[in-house]
Amino acid sequence: MAKQYATIEPPLRDFIERQRIFFVASAAPGARVNVSPRPTDYLRVIDERTACYLDRTGSGNETMAHLRADGRLTFMLCAFEGPPRILRLYGTGRSAARGSREYASLLAEHYAAEPSGARQIVVLAIDLVQTSCGYGVPLFDYEGERDAMDRWTDAKVAAGEIDVYQREKNAQSIDGLPTGMFD
Repeated sequence: MAKQYATIEPPLRDFIERQRIFFVASAAPGARVNVSPRPTDYLRVIDERTACYLDRTGSGNETMAHLRADGRLTFMLCAFEGPPRILRLYGTGRSAARGSREYASLLAEHYAAEPSGARQIVVLAIDLVQTSCGYGVPLFDYEGERDAMDRWTDAKVAAGEIDVYQREKNAQSIDGLPTGMFD
């Protein structure tokens, strides 16, 4: 059933690259656990022990606050088509904030362009890779990506309102932890 690996081996990387959604889980002492779905079009495997994703503006920024407070981070991918499998990448995360040198370097090296509303690149230093059977994961048919995020962020950016929104909604977690986004 469950099998553990020290690194992302080539067949596991292939599995990651075939998925269309992944989940990010983070927590901090005394705070709620956060789990967020993310599209894999911004997920990158940098090497066998490092993965990252380009994070866009949302209604909150729990991950950034949790990384600042604790650092624990997990990415989970599930096979919703084909043979069953669950893959978890466990480790320590950090935020490369938009405007930082690390962000610029990661963006240039791993992404063709910066999407509107980008706010950080979350980097995971992996200390454990685990697969499990995935027998309980249902099968789903993929219909396509939603364009709501693109339309929403494009409108906020065009109106010059994205910074105001981020300052209002992304400066602290729902538990009052600072994200450090504007430090």
